[in-house]
Amino acid sequence: MFTKTLLIPTPDGTADAFAAFPDHGSRHPGVLLYMDAFGLRAELERKARELASHGYYVLVPNVFYRDSPTPVVDLPEHIDDASRPVLFETLWPMIEAHTAERALRDADAFLAFLTAQPEVADGPVAAVGYCMGAALALRTAAACPDRVAAVAGFHPAALVTDAPDSPHRRFSAITGEIHLGLAEGDMTPASLAALDQALTTAGRAASTEIYPGTVHGFTMSDTSAFDAEGLERHWDRLLPLLERALGKD
Repeated sequence: MFTKTLLIPTPDGTADAFAAFPDHGSRHPGVLLYMDAFGLRAELERKARELASHGYYVLVPNVFYRDSPTPVVDLPEHIDDASRPVLFETLWPMIEAHTAERALRDADAFLAFLTAQPEVADGPVAAVGYCMGAALALRTAAACPDRVAAVAGFHPAALVTDAPDSPHRRFSAITGEIHLGLAEGDMTPASLAALDQALTTAGRAASTEIYPGTVHGFTMSDTSAFDAEGLERHWDRLLPLLERALGKD
């Protein structure tokens, strides 16, 4: 497997990124992987490598590049409940500043960069996100439906809000298949009902699943939220979705 650290030009500057892809000579379907709130780090690099081992070129941008290159915050080796408040003193302003307008400018730049790589096959890609990255993946799929053939989000945040540009209000623009893997407690019953209604109204091929016994962040092995069964369920949903939408190299 090959890995690279890359720099992505965007309208607002240069985003550092990590890429992983198979080491044989053919071209591979592309996957744009959006980080969670703790940023681009070894945990997300491991996820990129795992996806690459199944035949994909995986690009993981640092979406907080306007504030800092990676690492954007000094993370402990293991992120437990006690460390979160101090971390979010730094992270929360970055999260709040990452508006939908910023996300859409980035989406176009990230997709253009990903599909221009010589190791990436022609055709649409998939967008995958964790935590805040789930909303970014959905915004990307809605803004660029001709370029995104599948979208998946795990332990998502802020999918249903009162804002006119809430991600759930844009489902009708998405043409690819959608999977959302929620932790128990990720959404209130009212928000979950609104999410399901928006998917039904949009008429898209979609699945929403609450992963039993999980808490927010369950796929991240460097946090106290980690749940091994939840992580495996996530791979069991994600890999077939990618193969249906993109095939394999």
